[in-house]
Amino acid sequence: MPQQKQPARRRPTLRMVAERAGVSTATVSYVFSGRAGSASGSGVAEATAARVLAAADELNYRPNSAARAIRTGRSGMIQLSLHMLSDPWSLAVADAVNAEANRHGLTTLILADGDWHAALDRVESDVAYLDALTPDDETRIKLNDLVQRGQRLVVFSEHLEPDGFDVIRSDALPGCALAVDHLLERHTAIGCLTSEAAVQLSAEQVTRYTPYVERMAARGLAPEPHWTQTYTETQASAFAAAVRLLSHENRPTAVYATTDFAAIAAINAAHMLGLRVPHDVAIVGVGNTPDARLAAPTLTTVGPTDFYERQARIIVDRALDDDTAPARLHDFPWSLFPGDSTDLDAPANRIR
Repeated sequence: MPQQKQPARRRPTLRMVAERAGVSTATVSYVFSGRAGSASGSGVAEATAARVLAAADELNYRPNSAARAIRTGRSGMIQLSLHMLSDPWSLAVADAVNAEANRHGLTTLILADGDWHAALDRVESDVAYLDALTPDDETRIKLNDLVQRGQRLVVFSEHLEPDGFDVIRSDALPGCALAVDHLLERHTAIGCLTSEAAVQLSAEQVTRYTPYVERMAARGLAPEPHWTQTYTETQASAFAAAVRLLSHENRPTAVYATTDFAAIAAINAAHMLGLRVPHDVAIVGVGNTPDARLAAPTLTTVGPTDFYERQARIIVDRALDDDTAPARLHDFPWSLFPGDSTDLDAPANRIR
């Protein structure tokens, strides 16, 4: 015999919760607005609120987030537009924001769409975080459009100024100079792992590649052409570039990598080639990401102190602010964080 089709399960409603708890629908709505807990005035008594929540739990009821957004003007959503998700920097940003958002009952959404303006136009959020924006006229027009429509924004930029949105300023160039100077204390044969874009743009503007060129020249050092190896925006590309650099007959004795993920790729490449870090090759990264402390040996890096947690609080605070809060500039200076990858006193046989 053919099986009878089971009737579709009805989704629990606010009215069903009210009937189960023995209260009005207005009381249920009030409880889920987050304003309950007061036994006097316009609040809902804690015992009543507990009865409502118990009824909702029994029915597996979940508030309609879309309706709540219309009613309160809040979506409970934080959107992150991250330039390169495979970079430890982006992963650390996402982890820190998600942890801070969870503490406040907010949800984090990572935008996979490269067109952040179109994505933010489609999905409502209490705040959006944007990184790696170019300070050109098109970007400013898009940012202004979002601001005029009431979208709260936090922008990571070394060039843009607050203009209806918060700016996280973390100038990497002084930190990059610290990284190169740290290697120059003991080395003269220093190579560089950097992005193709940084080398191409360095002729017209300052990039993370610039401190390497300038600091070496200031010491009267002329790097071999093959001591600079470039990679695209993947860890596999960075690893291949590191292998090219370190497998050369006339390899450098130290490597300045313009990101932590490229520096960690260099450590892995050195291990594969049988080189000891730092005794055969010292390595410095840029970013002070959590992965720097997980590398073996631990990575010497430069970056701001407690950047990810502090930035996460700024983003979440902006999501919780009212619309009258002024746009602010948040500046994060950089420091050197020594690790075993440049410490000649560290054990020589630390291989993954």
